[in-house]
Amino acid sequence: MTESKQLQDLAINAIRFLSADGVQQANSGHPGLPMGAAPMAYTIWTRHLHHNPANPAWANRDRFILSGGHGSMLLYSLLHLTGYDLALDELKRFRQWGSLTPGHPEFGVTPGVETTTGPLGQGFANGVGMAMAEAHLARVFNRPGYELIDHFVYAIVTDGDLMEGVASEAASLAGTLKLGKLVYLYDDNQISIEGSTDLAFTEDRGARFEAYGWQVQRVADGLDVEAIDRAIQAAKLDPRPSLIMVRNIIGFGLPTRAGTAKAHGEPPGDAELNGAKQQLDWPIEPRFFIPDEALAHFRQALGQGAQAEAEWQSKLDCYRAEYPELAAELQRRLNGELPQGWNADLPVFPADEKGIATRASSGKVLNALAGKLPELFGGSADLAPSTNTWMNDFPAYSPEQPEGRNIHYGVREHGMGSIVNGMAYHGGVIPFGATFMVFSDYMRPPVRLSALSHLGSIWVFTHDSIGVGEDGPTHQPVEQLAALRSIPNLVTLRPADANEVRVAWEIAIENRHRPTALVLTRQNLPTLDRSIYAPAENARKGGYVLADLGGSKPQVILMASGSEVALIVAAGQRLADKGIAVRLVSFPSWELFNDQDQAYRDSVLLPNVELRLAIEAGLSQGWHRWTGLKGRVLGLDHYGASAPAAEVFRQFGFTIENIEKIASEMLK
Repeated sequence: MTESKQLQDLAINAIRFLSADGVQQANSGHPGLPMGAAPMAYTIWTRHLHHNPANPAWANRDRFILSGGHGSMLLYSLLHLTGYDLALDELKRFRQWGSLTPGHPEFGVTPGVETTTGPLGQGFANGVGMAMAEAHLARVFNRPGYELIDHFVYAIVTDGDLMEGVASEAASLAGTLKLGKLVYLYDDNQISIEGSTDLAFTEDRGARFEAYGWQVQRVADGLDVEAIDRAIQAAKLDPRPSLIMVRNIIGFGLPTRAGTAKAHGEPPGDAELNGAKQQLDWPIEPRFFIPDEALAHFRQALGQGAQAEAEWQSKLDCYRAEYPELAAELQRRLNGELPQGWNADLPVFPADEKGIATRASSGKVLNALAGKLPELFGGSADLAPSTNTWMNDFPAYSPEQPEGRNIHYGVREHGMGSIVNGMAYHGGVIPFGATFMVFSDYMRPPVRLSALSHLGSIWVFTHDSIGVGEDGPTHQPVEQLAALRSIPNLVTLRPADANEVRVAWEIAIENRHRPTALVLTRQNLPTLDRSIYAPAENARKGGYVLADLGGSKPQVILMASGSEVALIVAAGQRLADKGIAVRLVSFPSWELFNDQDQAYRDSVLLPNVELRLAIEAGLSQGWHRWTGLKGRVLGLDHYGASAPAAEVFRQFGFTIENIEKIASEMLK
């Protein structure tokens, strides 16, 4: 034991009551998890976690995830106590406007918070992505005597986390990949919001994780720091991911609420909180009391962290002298910098009426990028041959070859999304995940969280419309494009041809603090003749003028994204042949178009041209923002049908003839 039992208890109670005082002062929050889980959090943070509170971005720090993010005051208390730049006044402003202590942990808001958690299961799966990134970088860069990338991922996970399907998906993959740097402590308090977990969660959780290929240990008494410590030590020595089931009491110390659902998600009240303090021999006043001895004990993390980072930096300096090229590459990747010439020599596709599916041109661009960007790291949910997301010259990631860059996620879309985010949080890689567009619904939570957390995650969604054809309405996305566009801070790109695909990938790679969704076709699309039509590079602005046909003063504007751009090009030419002046607008990204200034937007969508027709094989929802009051939308506000793609498009009116007819009617 490295400290006296008296000091240990004092420090643990400091965590408990800082957390409870914060919840009570806010009159909002979750006191149960912090009060019950404080001993195991204390054990991780004082005996195992390698970190430097003065530099939360130290590359070789251990990562700590509070997957049960509702217990956020536990994390905020630990961050303050160990010396992160989180003042006590911020704990007193828990859940208040503008504070650094929001209701659930948010990446980029609070120093030391590694991942945005709260939606249960997400943090659990993020940790799997972090461990994958760690193993990959370690294999690529470490050399004998220079274990520069060597850190663990610790997490506190809850009953709710383990109930969520995303955790099962991620745990299954983690076991398959033998991610031994994962050490998860399970707050096994057997209480959820509605009552006992026996109401809905009766399986043998330990046996389930053993079946996944995890090491499972059980600590019968969550107050026993030494037993928890021994379990963590054993976990760190095991090549498998580890789950330590710690039997805790939710709301420990609360006189009438401990061990009950009432402890979970509401302030304890002054009487209950004071009773807990009396029971655990803690001063009732002042609130937010921190004993000097406890604070000094926690603040040892500053000196220890500074020393650990200095030793690591010294090792890096020696590594740089011996392996200068590797060191420079490692530093570049850890800094998130792109190499010189990363987008040189990307495919430029010649004009071709038969064309190529944008999923196929995407595969060609991805493979060209893979040779220039060694940090490009990802795969698909068992769909690589269909999504064209296999990097041909590189092996698959596996326990034996963690240097591999192609990831077999299995049929686990939700888990894949959260794992991709975990890699993005970790850094040193540019992660992507791919599936069919219709299955973006399965992974909406991590897509949303990538946007909320300003991550550079790349989402590749193929088979983007009724162009899927014979597979029918179960696999034909209709509402998904509108759903993606509704996510703030997500850039959704639906390129019109192969050259717009190239530009879309460049945008995705450059956007390291904003996620990108690439929406791609199954069916071939003509590759536009860019000697006639505007350069594909203009897609960077989200919407741009492809051409003005039939005169310099447009009477009608035809706009479309993706596969429907070829339709407006052909229909526009027919209208021009009739003497009608037509403007053609390719509109791959509403978000990027909205980022442009008003003058540019007006130069594309001329304010004095009120006759505008938008064409897209998806929900019409949202298009009226761009078409205006007198404009129209040819969309798909119902589900598709099973038939060859060309026939489905014809039956639903997505034809050159119908577009010409609608535009002509608008002009009457």
